[in-house]
Amino acid sequence: MKDYTPSRSPCPVGRASRLLGDRWVLLILREAFLGIDRFEDFMSRLDISRAALTSRLGWMVAAGVLERVPPQAKRARYRLTPAGEALRPTYDAIKAWGDAWLPRAHHADAEQGLE
Repeated sequence: MKDYTPSRSPCPVGRASRLLGDRWVLLILREAFLGIDRFEDFMSRLDISRAALTSRLGWMVAAGVLERVPPQAKRARYRLTPAGEALRPTYDAIKAWGDAWLPRAHHADAEQGLE
């Protein structure tokens, strides 16, 4: 597992991108905003390996976006911190931009009425 190392960039965007530039972090945030808080529930909802999920949750805890409750428990919950909750408008803006500018891929199955 690669540890999270905070950026020393003088630019706040550079510092934020160290964490938020990871695809899995954004998808874990999505699930947390939907109320998911258990490791196994993240696993079942995301197409992510156990090692990658462990790593990203560790990063998010180290960055202060999530907290483990209780901290040392084997089956802890991952709860959004105030810093994590503060990301909700940013997440909503990214989602709205994706809806507006990156439409879903058009599949041949949809043309045949199979979706």
